[in-house]
Formats: sequence, structure tokens, C-alpha cells
Amino acid sequence: MTAVVLFATFALFLFISVPIGISIGLATLVTIIYSGSLPLEFLAKELVTSVDSFPLMAVPFFILAGEIMGKGGISERLFNVANAMVGNRTGGFAIATIITCMFFAAISGSGPATVAAIGGIMIPAMVRQGYDKKFAAGVVAAAGSIGVIIPPSIPMVIYGVTGNVSIGDLFIAGIIPGILVGLAMIVWAWYYSKKMGYKGLNEKTSLKKIGKAIWDAKWAMLIPVIILGGIYGGFFTPTEAAVVAVVYGLFVAVVLYRELKIKDLPKVIVDSALTTATVLIIVGTANAFGRLLTIEQIPGQIANGLLSISENPTIIILLITFLLLIVGMFMDTLAAIIILTPILLPIAVQIGYDPVHFGILMVINLAIGLYTPPVGVNLFVASGTSGVPMEKLSKAVLPFIASMIITLLFVTFIPELAMMFVGK
Repeated sequence: MTAVVLFATFALFLFISVPIGISIGLATLVTIIYSGSLPLEFLAKELVTSVDSFPLMAVPFFILAGEIMGKGGISERLFNVANAMVGNRTGGFAIATIITCMFFAAISGSGPATVAAIGGIMIPAMVRQGYDKKFAAGVVAAAGSIGVIIPPSIPMVIYGVTGNVSIGDLFIAGIIPGILVGLAMIVWAWYYSKKMGYKGLNEKTSLKKIGKAIWDAKWAMLIPVIILGGIYGGFFTPTEAAVVAVVYGLFVAVVLYRELKIKDLPKVIVDSALTTATVLIIVGTANAFGRLLTIEQIPGQIANGLLSISENPTIIILLITFLLLIVGMFMDTLAAIIILTPILLPIAVQIGYDPVHFGILMVINLAIGLYTPPVGVNLFVASGTSGVPMEKLSKAVLPFIASMIITLLFVTFIPELAMMFVGK
């Protein structure tokens, strides 16, 4: 009965549009009062202890790094590189947008941040080039989800902390799946562009043009090399890498590109602080929610329920995939990871999945939710940037959702796609 009260109150608060972090906290509080098995201060203690984590410190720093780089002229230079490569081909601007999102994903670690940084530049540019605005906004909303798959990734940090899994291994395991997701989206963007007659620029590409764009963007393109190279080279931890990203990003944006002024820094810091506060409220309340689930032995009950349906690993992993796809449609990615990891990870390990591999599957699953209605945050950001109504934008992203689900199935049943570079 405790589980019913917990999930029913949580669903009720979501239904009446209470913010996700507050909904989780209120549902936990109501259940504590109902059960009487825990003191009321349990929630307050969990809010503090859950964020008292060294690996979790990477989150605010990656958020700040993304804000700095998004406003420091870095996203525009990354697009110039992609546009120099493919801009003259059919659907060139759409393809260049996806490639730019992949580049920016290796910097920001956040889906909404990627949409915000790239959408403001690319949606108007695509419309000027003759693209339908719904399609242009859909491309950015969908490609922004790659921001949480290609490392560094904030959801991977949260999963690593929650599941006690190496964040460095998760980062390296996300590279190939992230690239595959991007390629699948490029295939659809090319096909649709060819069908609709979206031509590329009437300019010939050349090695000289590509080289010039790369040279202009060299400091931006060095960022993922420094972050990931430093982690895998053993020079610093993922948390320390986030700090390095902030310092390097500031140097590039303020000193080298000079597009971020000192007077703009307070606003950048305030924006990142607001985002960080929202994330940490969700992390704190979701940890309390998950801890309550564990105390009431609900994960074990759910695991037994799933395993009672079938002992076939293929059926179990497909059921988990379906569950995550549905959850991602209604719940914030970070909250879903914190709540569901203690429930689903033991089941995945029991049926033979490596914790790192399962973490990648979980992140890809929930990344689809970033641009799936009704709660897809990327949709809201892209809609706000482009002015396209949510209902029209939701239809535009459906083919991208299909392409991402197909990629997810490949990564699910071919573990090497995620694990080939992960050391044992």
C-alpha cells in the first residue's frame, strides 16, 4: 500500500503541473507521513547528504562551461566547420546542424543547452535557406538530445554516482552510440530534404575552405580533446575535467574569441546557477524518493514482477526499454535515472548486462524523452526559440524518434558498439 501512495501522489502532483522536483519531494513527504516508519526530518537529511558528493560537483561546472561556450562564439564556429564540409549537399544546412549539435554535445553535456546554443543560430539560418520552420526546429530539438549521449554527459555523471559505476568508462562508452544516433538522424534529414527539394549552397566545397573553417574553430574543437584526453590519460578526474572546461572555455571566449565580455559574466553565472539549483533540487528529492523505495523494498518487488513475466533476457531488456521510453515521456531525465537505477540496474546485471553498457542504454532511452511530448524539454526550448507551436513541432520530430529507437536497439543487442573501447 505504501508503494501505491507514493506513486499515486507523485502522479497527482505531476498531473496538476507541480514542478518535477517539488512533486517528487511532496510525494516522498506524504508517504513518510502515511507510513509513519520514518521521521519527517528524513527528507531534509536526504536533500543535504545526496548532493554531498565529489563526482556530483561535475554537474554545476559542466553547466557553467556550457553557458560560457554557448555565449562565447563557439557554437557559431563549430557550425562553420560543419557547413564547410556538407553545406553544398542536399539538406546541407540540416546535416550541418546535426553535426554541430554533435560537436557541441562534446562540450556542454546537456540536451537543452545544446538546443538553446545551436537553435538560436541555425533555425533562422535554415528558414532563410528555404527550409520549413517546423522541420528546422524539429532537427534542432532532436539533435540536441545527442548532448546527453556524447561525453561529457550530465546524466552519465548522475547514473555513475547513483549506480556506483565508473563515470570515465561511461563517457568512453557513449562516444560510438552518440555518433550512431547522429548518423541515423543525418540519414533521415537527407532523405526528407531530398524529398522536399532542400538544396545545398551554390558553393563548391574545397579542402582549403574546410581547412580555413577548422583553423578558425581550432580552439573550440580542442575543448573535447582536452576534456576527454585528460580523463582517459589519467591527468584528472571527470569532476576536475569539468573545472578545466570552465577555465579553458572562459579563456577561449573572453581572451581568444573576445565574444564574451567581462560585463556579461554575471548573467552567465546567474543563468548557470539557476539551472544548477533546479538540477540539484531534483537530485536531492529524487534521492530521497529512491531511498524510500529501497527501505520499503519496492525495487525487489518490481524486479520479481518483471522476472515473473519471463526469464528470457531479450524479453526482459525489451520490457525495460519500453518502460524507460514511457517514463522518459513524462519524467525529467535526471529524476528518472536516480529513481530507476536502483530498481533496474540489479535486474540488468542479473540477465547479463554490464553496468556500463546498461547505463548507456538508459541514457539513450531517456534522451529520446527529451524531445518526446508531452514533457520533452528540448521541444519547449526549440518551440520558444523558433515560435513553432508544440503540437506541430511534436509531429516534426516523430521520424527522428523512430531513427533513434532503431539505433537504441542496435546498441542494446550489439554490446560492442558501446563497450569496444571500455577497458576491463
